[in-house]
Amino acid sequence: AQIKAVNGIELSLAEQRYSRSLVQMATGAGKTYTAVTQCFRLLRHAGFRRVLFLVDRNNLGDQTLHEFQNYDTPGDGRRFTELYNVDKLTGAGMVGSSHVVISTIQRVFAALRGEEVADADDPNLDGYTPDAPVTVAYNAQMPPESFDLVIVDEAHRSIYGVWRGVLEYFDAHIVGLTATPVKQTFGFFQQNLVSEYTYAESVADNVNVDFDVYRISTQITGAGSTVDAGTVVPVRDKRTRKERYETLDDELTYKPTQLDRAVTSRSQIRRVLQTFHDRLFTEIFPGRSIVPKTLIFAKDDNHAEEILTHLREVFGKGNDFAAKITYSAKKPKDLLQQFRMSMTLRVAVTVDMIATGTDVKPLECVFFMRDVRSAAYFEQMKGRGARTISNSDFRQVAPDAKEKTRFVLVDAIGVTEHDYTDAVPLERAKTVSLRKLLDRAAALTLTEDETATLASRLAKLELQLTPAERDELDAVAGGSVKDIVRRLVAAVDPDVQAAAVAASPGVDPQEAVQQLIDEAVQPLAANPQLRTRILELRASHDQVIDEISVDVLLDAHGVVDTDRARSVVESWSAYLAENRDEVTALQALYSQPASVRVSFADLRELAERIQRPPYNWTPDIIWNAYAALDVDLVRHADRHTVTDLVSLVRYAMGAEEQLVPYAAKVHERYAAWLAQQEQAGAEFTEKQRWWLDRIADVIANSAGITLDDLDNAPFAERGGVDGALRDIGPAAGTVLADLNETLPA
Repeated sequence: AQIKAVNGIELSLAEQRYSRSLVQMATGAGKTYTAVTQCFRLLRHAGFRRVLFLVDRNNLGDQTLHEFQNYDTPGDGRRFTELYNVDKLTGAGMVGSSHVVISTIQRVFAALRGEEVADADDPNLDGYTPDAPVTVAYNAQMPPESFDLVIVDEAHRSIYGVWRGVLEYFDAHIVGLTATPVKQTFGFFQQNLVSEYTYAESVADNVNVDFDVYRISTQITGAGSTVDAGTVVPVRDKRTRKERYETLDDELTYKPTQLDRAVTSRSQIRRVLQTFHDRLFTEIFPGRSIVPKTLIFAKDDNHAEEILTHLREVFGKGNDFAAKITYSAKKPKDLLQQFRMSMTLRVAVTVDMIATGTDVKPLECVFFMRDVRSAAYFEQMKGRGARTISNSDFRQVAPDAKEKTRFVLVDAIGVTEHDYTDAVPLERAKTVSLRKLLDRAAALTLTEDETATLASRLAKLELQLTPAERDELDAVAGGSVKDIVRRLVAAVDPDVQAAAVAASPGVDPQEAVQQLIDEAVQPLAANPQLRTRILELRASHDQVIDEISVDVLLDAHGVVDTDRARSVVESWSAYLAENRDEVTALQALYSQPASVRVSFADLRELAERIQRPPYNWTPDIIWNAYAALDVDLVRHADRHTVTDLVSLVRYAMGAEEQLVPYAAKVHERYAAWLAQQEQAGAEFTEKQRWWLDRIADVIANSAGITLDDLDNAPFAERGGVDGALRDIGPAAGTVLADLNETLPA
């Protein structure tokens, strides 16, 4: 995929048909490494002098810089940064000797405007999106010819709308790298998609792991709740987090959309987390005993604090078990590194900091407690769990697992149930904030579109007010706020504007319309107290905490993808048909009559074959696929092992009507064998049963047993073969042969 991407970019550069090239690569497929390789080749072989590398956030610039520092150049052996200077754009501006400059687009814009740029992370700067498309004037310190190439990593944000002017300022070819292109991305890059590598392809190549969805639904999450009037409730100031108690004058009914915004339901948060705790080792990660590395997405910093508090209580753990990793946390980069490597830090709660571009390879659980409406952003957030990791590195933080073969997306909000639409169309700017609209109203500088927007925003606010708040606001306004809204609406009505123009002969029509707007805005412009009170009511700093309503779990279950399950089953059946005469284990299982016993070594060989690309199967994956399609015919186990391949093959070939775990069938046969022995008059002592029970366990796990196995664990502790002869007696060999013949399923 990386070679294909580099070749595609270079072909596009050579043809010079387009000034922009788009590379679509699945999350985790090495977009940044590909870009570093491209930078080296163009600097070394194509005469390029300088490259601008744009990242989504400033902290990702450090990660990109490390990628350059650790890149071994082909044929030379030296690191990239030993040959070329790589620098982040800092307050001092662009260093003249830089070959690669790393920055966010916001910092480039600030530098072009001659503004000071802080070296440290600044979410307010790097997350800033202007209300209208920016324009860029010539800057002699950073002229248009400063760069020969601009690389935009994670090219799916607002850069093609409001930030487009920054990209188009430079006289350079633009390369976009993204896992989740939308229509606007293709439009900006002139439909010039030079390379494509999908998530499905990355899973097939073992670049990424596949995922499952586990859905948690509760009553309050789906329907909200009501708190009766007269109830004493805590009220928190969202800015200081200080709480006070107040008595509700009116009944409080809140909707799901108000959760953790206007109202916090501690019962809802706790119910979701308690369900996660209770189902973690039985349904979500069956057979595990250590909490997998989990990332929880919260709505905001206050929500993250609430989640963190309840999380530690539900799991009965301290501060070292879970941490909040947000821009407001202390030393977030250190916490992020600790989350990657530490055995004790198992859960991280974040808002946006780890949403895109940040690698936490051991992550196995991505937990959504916030909604996401952008398909591109959701895919980026989901992709945090997709990274593959070597088995040795993985077991350092997950000793109860052999390897990372999947991750689980826990959906507690319904984020997986959206019919996602594309991002906002390119020609539409982001809505101006109410504060800015009111500021422009005060200065009588509102445009016609802004006047219509202000009317709409005030109309929505007016509907949300309580009767007491509405009366108060009318008193401050010196009249009805509804009347102000009506006048604003009238000022942008084409019929009203036409009448105003007709009534003002000799006056420029635009001036007549503007005078109409100014007269409508005058009650706001002349009343700063009214503007302030509108903002106070809109901000709603106070957040009611519902401690009364008790949330009820409605459902919690794994989400089955039947199409994917059917594809696995069909591919498995085809594999068996194609390889029944080639693979030793299949030869034995397909033999008619079944006179040949399959050995554990042959089963292990079969397991290794199907685990390789393009199949990437494990017994668990195939078993779960059958379970999704044949619900009533499949029995489950906590974990399916190599011997379960016997059951899977026989079920696929129609030799068995139900799919039953191999170990379960062995133990059922063992129970029947004991019953037959008892009917025949045999009585086994406690010591003899110890041997017999463990022989049955070995057969269940290994599809058979040999005499040599008796000298290994667990038999060695009781004397091995000699101990069996001592405790079972001279018939030990006969009993072993009988069990070896009777029990294998």
